[in-house]
Amino acid sequence: MNKELKTLISKLADEMKDNEYYRRAWSDSIAMCYKDCEHQYRKKTGKKYLNKKDRHYIANNAAEHFLILFCGPNYDY
Repeated sequence: MNKELKTLISKLADEMKDNEYYRRAWSDSIAMCYKDCEHQYRKKTGKKYLNKKDRHYIANNAAEHFLILFCGPNYDY
């Protein structure tokens, strides 16, 4: 990892430690990505109950969804 990236990550982490509202905004965004993906998964599959495999699949999709939102619509995936 280059020095510039390490500095940016460090600043982001410091801001999250020092600003509870900023941290909460990130936390809420991650949580909502999971909720959105779970809702979409249930709608697609018709499942009322989810097993461990379902939740793992949803969590991976939620992580990807968060990164897409974080990087913006013009990011080349």
